[in-house]
Amino acid sequence: MKLLLGKCIKEKEMFMDSLVYNMESIFKLALMAIILATILTPVYTYFAYKYKFWKKQRSSSTTGEKLKVFTKLHKEKFKKKIPTMAGLIMVITVSTITLLFNLDRGQTWLPLAALIGGAIVGLIDDIINVFGDGKGVAGMRSSVKFTLILILGLVLGWFFNVKLGYQTLHVSFYGSLHLGWLIIPVFAFAVLATSNAVNISDGLDGLAGGIAAASFAGFGIIALLQGHYGMAGFAFTVVGALISYLWFNVYPARFFMGDVGSFALGTSLGVISMLTDAFLLLPVIGLLLVVIAGSSLIQIVSKKFFGKKIFISAPIHHHLEAKGWPETKITMRFWMISLIMAVLGVLLAIKGGSI
Repeated sequence: MKLLLGKCIKEKEMFMDSLVYNMESIFKLALMAIILATILTPVYTYFAYKYKFWKKQRSSSTTGEKLKVFTKLHKEKFKKKIPTMAGLIMVITVSTITLLFNLDRGQTWLPLAALIGGAIVGLIDDIINVFGDGKGVAGMRSSVKFTLILILGLVLGWFFNVKLGYQTLHVSFYGSLHLGWLIIPVFAFAVLATSNAVNISDGLDGLAGGIAAASFAGFGIIALLQGHYGMAGFAFTVVGALISYLWFNVYPARFFMGDVGSFALGTSLGVISMLTDAFLLLPVIGLLLVVIAGSSLIQIVSKKFFGKKIFISAPIHHHLEAKGWPETKITMRFWMISLIMAVLGVLLAIKGGSI
């Protein structure tokens, strides 16, 4: 009995020593991301203002009607000529640090590929927005973007299933469901849904960055407790880059991340949720992403089938703006909710068997 107890104590001590050592490495990655992103910011700012990366305001929605309420709410902001595509800073920062210090076939190849792949799709959309005529939806059609992200998700899902051998999906408080090759469409859905949700949430100064930072931190802690230190390092590298970004993006924003940033964040977040086998906790940790994307979907369906709007303006943060809430109030409260849900998600992961 004493030998068994001594063995358990020794194993616990070894685990704690490993955890502390790897936490130090992970936080170093996050700190490097903050520093590198901050160094790159003036470089981006120089080119953004020199070549006029001004974000053009949408004049019509995905369903075709004029955005009267949205235009009224944001007309003063778009008069200021605020540059977009600042998400490039985050993508370059995370890619550089991961390639140099945290590259692992089983843990960081997929989220890095998702980050870069999503960024490429978003960059094309941003270039069309910045240098196009600015009419209508001011960028690529939604169907084109969704198709490209779906293809990316299917390709990465194939690698996830065939090369890494993942075939199950964990259900909290139940166990694992064996899906076999069906894990590929589930993976693709995770990438597509999360990228779309983060993209839609990028509507107020600091909003998408804050929600994404909380979500990545939540999944980073889950990965850390699972012993997936490379994955945790990637998640906190993103958090570090977002901290630097938010320093300049909080109200009044100096620049916007653009689709290059939102698609990169969304695709890689979806991949992280699958790699940690905690995809079904994504609606908890990323609750506001679900609410924001859901409000847009409800608005579209209601207008198409019933001919009326549920919200004054969708997604829901624009509805709250139209109701008289200040932009900063919405952002800060959404940040607080996101942090609470991230903590709740980690607790559910611990109690539900994901860790």
